Amino acid sequence: MRSTPRPDDRAASAFRFATELVAWVATPWALAPHSVPLAVLSVVVLIGLPTVFSTPGDKRNVIVVVPGAVTIVLVAVQLVAAVVAAWVAWHVVAAALVTVLAAVTVVLELPRWRWLAAR
Repeated sequence: MRSTPRPDDRAASAFRFATELVAWVATPWALAPHSVPLAVLSVVVLIGLPTVFSTPGDKRNVIVVVPGAVTIVLVAVQLVAAVVAAWVAWHVVAAALVTVLAAVTVVLELPRWRWLAAR
C-alpha cells in the first residue's frame, strides 16, 4: 500500500498558526476574570496537547502517536477556543475578524484534514 504524500499546506499552516496564537491569547484573557488558574491551565492545554500528541507524517517530531482524527480534533479545539474566547473577551469587531480568520483556516485545512482522516 502506497502512502499518500502530505498535501502542501504552507498557507493553511500560516492561518492555522495565527488562529492558534489568538486562542493562546484570547482564551486566558476570557477566563482570567473568573479564574486565573483556569486561564493558565487553558494555555497549558492549548499548547501542550498538540505538542505532545501528533500524527506520524504530519510533524517531524512525534512524541505520542495518535490517529489523524485526533489531530483534526486538536486543531478544531484551537479554532473553537479562539472564536468563543474572542467573542467573550474582545470587542465585536475583533471577534468578527477572529471568526473570519477561523473560517478561512477551516477552508484551507480541508485538504490536510482529508489526508489526516485517511491515516
